[in-house]
Amino acid sequence: MLLIAGPTASGKSALAIDIAQRVDGEIVNADSMQVYRDLRILTARPSLADEACIPHHLYGVMDGSTACSAAHWTRLAVQEVNAIWDRGRLPILVGGTGLYFKALTEGLSAIPEIPGINREAARVLVDELGPAAAHAYLADRDPRTAAGIKPTDPQRIARALEVVAATGRGLADWQEVPSQPALVADYVRAVLTPKKSDITAVADARFDEMMALGALEEVRRLAERQLDSELPVMKAVGVPPLMAHLRGEVSLEDAVDKAKSQTRRYIKRQLTWARTQMVSWNALSTQQMKRNGKDILSMLSASA
Repeated sequence: MLLIAGPTASGKSALAIDIAQRVDGEIVNADSMQVYRDLRILTARPSLADEACIPHHLYGVMDGSTACSAAHWTRLAVQEVNAIWDRGRLPILVGGTGLYFKALTEGLSAIPEIPGINREAARVLVDELGPAAAHAYLADRDPRTAAGIKPTDPQRIARALEVVAATGRGLADWQEVPSQPALVADYVRAVLTPKKSDITAVADARFDEMMALGALEEVRRLAERQLDSELPVMKAVGVPPLMAHLRGEVSLEDAVDKAKSQTRRYIKRQLTWARTQMVSWNALSTQQMKRNGKDILSMLSASA
């Protein structure tokens, strides 16, 4: 199996298509935002022409009204990979969500899927009590986990509360259970590592192109659905500032500037993940994309 990771706008999708055409491969999405059908333009999903050229899987398969966890994506990916293997073809997983790759190759903690009613109850509790009081409440129920969470971190407090409420066991306890890879395979790992200064210019230009293609109207349709602001799709890069513009709170120019700033911060986080969490991966320079294809083919041949 081939894994191609890297930050947004680094050319992962084009590289994956190039390799897939050479090795009879099929592409599986490993990006947490491209799973949603609501934002084809703003999440830079492969074009319809790309999808017609090479089989693509797990793109636009979920509605924005649902939250796709790493565990849920992993289950879907395992099904797709096994089906690709059954067809005698090479699975090529491509995306910028490092946690997805980690979940597949190393496994996640053994925490069971938390029912929606518990997640919502935890969020409501934190909202009503405030983070500090909710943290004190968590300390009574799960002191070990509370000790590692700041009283000013409502999201982590809510997560810890929902886990202990649903399972009767603290989050810190669950995290000590050894994880297992979701799929045992011969992985060929490649991560694109562009210079931050180079990719910033590319990302800015791509966002302008997204706007020209209709990203604002895409966000307008999403806003009309009046979804919960805490859903992942509502936090996708570019969505909050463009929605602020649609509400008349900022000019379009300011919204675009803020969206580009969000993109730059996201790229920085992705590069940090690659540097700290993907140390065993084959790092490829985006200045040599043509050579990268040849290098990956060599890696695949060596692993065969």
